[in-house]
Amino acid sequence: MRRLDRKSARPIGSDRYGPTRIRDVVDGVGTALAVAQPHENRKDERMTDTQTNAAPLDGKLYLTDGGLETTLVFHNGIELPCFAVFDLVASAAGRATLTAYFERYIAIAREAGAGFILDTPTWRANPDWAAEIGYGPEELDRLTRAGVALARDIRAAQTSHPAPILVNGVVGPRGDGYVAGEAMRVADAATYHRPQIESFAAAGVDLVSALTMTNAAEAAGIAKAARQAGLAVAISFTVETDGRLPSAETLGEAIRFVDAESEAAPRYYMVNCAHPDHFADVLAEAGPRLRGIRANASRMSHAELDAAETLDIGDPQELGTLYRGLQQRYPQLAIFGGCCGTDERHIGAVCAACAPIAA
Repeated sequence: MRRLDRKSARPIGSDRYGPTRIRDVVDGVGTALAVAQPHENRKDERMTDTQTNAAPLDGKLYLTDGGLETTLVFHNGIELPCFAVFDLVASAAGRATLTAYFERYIAIAREAGAGFILDTPTWRANPDWAAEIGYGPEELDRLTRAGVALARDIRAAQTSHPAPILVNGVVGPRGDGYVAGEAMRVADAATYHRPQIESFAAAGVDLVSALTMTNAAEAAGIAKAARQAGLAVAISFTVETDGRLPSAETLGEAIRFVDAESEAAPRYYMVNCAHPDHFADVLAEAGPRLRGIRANASRMSHAELDAAETLDIGDPQELGTLYRGLQQRYPQLAIFGGCCGTDERHIGAVCAACAPIAA
């Protein structure tokens, strides 16, 4: 949905993102962190290395949320300049919106006895995108940490959840999630994404996931940076209607490249942001390293989605059926969620279709 990026972005000097707004955001983040900071007095703690190594590769079903940005824009009517969600954590209203959003998905997982991978709202929280809406490195670090604190608070409230809930630090691409653009070298990608990953490590995530990766080099750099920070990491690739990455690499080629460049740092790989019909026949080449999918319910290509003025949600029940077919065909798959245009209806249908097989 890149068209939304262009439609929603405002100049830095606008009312929403002028100097007064930025000061308000920074003050709000300081307040949020002051409330959430004393982890020694809280029941919620980072999972042990043993737990993180096992989950979500412990044989259980794990769910994620759906399309956070598309839900907030189309269903909640929230303006997201550059499709960035991370500054919502700076206000009480924003934190309440995000909490309610994730609690709907956690309830689905709890009912099924499934684990849950709880994303931080940080997909756009890297220097280039932050600069587009007026944030410098210090503000970005504080907002990133506040996003982790919010996720930890959401998890801490789930006292009766029957399976692990992992706080997942989300890293997005430096550029567009639909287009490969000018690829960075692996070392440059590691340097670029390292500050965000270090913020995650300091704030106490359980793992890092790079979502909507369009090329293997950037993904490998993120994997290396996470490894150096001592964090578990997962990589999820965007694929086109032919099952290839936007960079034209095959899924198998991309996985082999990242493993070779990062000493096999990723715990697992995923595919995202395409309809199951677009990638069902290429998952075999990924082998056992592929453990999850976060698909679109829409069959539109990325170019069509890019130009769309309305949200195509597809058919939630059909999506659940397609996921079940993939689960039966590729039994190593255990992590199921959604991407652009999906919401709790889709994840509920996916869970209903896949939980009996996982059990």
